[in-house]
Amino acid sequence: MNPKDPAEVELWLLDPATVPVEPADLHCLDEEEHRRAGRFVRDADRVIYLAAHVALRHVLGRRLAVAPEALVFAREPCPDCAEPHGRPRLAGALPDAPHFSLSHGGDRVLIGLAAAPVGVDVEPLPKADSVAVLAPTLHPVEQAELADVRPADRPGAFARLWTRKEAYLKGLGIGLGRPPAADYLGTAEPARRPSGWAVIDLPAGPRHAAAVALAGATTAVNYRLRHTL
Repeated sequence: MNPKDPAEVELWLLDPATVPVEPADLHCLDEEEHRRAGRFVRDADRVIYLAAHVALRHVLGRRLAVAPEALVFAREPCPDCAEPHGRPRLAGALPDAPHFSLSHGGDRVLIGLAAAPVGVDVEPLPKADSVAVLAPTLHPVEQAELADVRPADRPGAFARLWTRKEAYLKGLGIGLGRPPAADYLGTAEPARRPSGWAVIDLPAGPRHAAAVALAGATTAVNYRLRHTL
């Protein structure tokens, strides 16, 4: 793939169990990553977090021919409030450093790299009661569409819609600081295209949903989905 093509995205959908997270493997993480990992109450959540961040550093390091532990992360200004909690970026002088996005949900890690701003999200299919609680936060048209889906299929439809929405909001650099009702992505295939963005669903198996959002893509998004580092 051409790393400078604005319509191309490099994607990794990983099982955290395939990412080495023994103590000897964690030296590449910085103090903040270790601190965040230590805040998790459940060991399983901590392991997934560590696997996701180790994997991201290895993917970026290979792309840039830089040691994973040498990478320094920073944040762009939030486009909504200008505070430094927008899209993540690489600090320092790194020619051709890509835009990137990271997500982990259930037992999957999703990483996206692109020449343009990008957002990714992966989520496990929710339980019916979770859908009932979260559905009222959606755009009114999305709520109506979801209500028309038969109950047995509603968790999958909701997860597909939610990952589209979160990938787009992460790509913007706002995340869920922007109300989920503010944007209409739709439950139909394909996803509705927000102005200046392409949003597509990704194959993530029967128990997960995943999506990627890419800025400036005026044609179909080209991607290769990898499953091993």
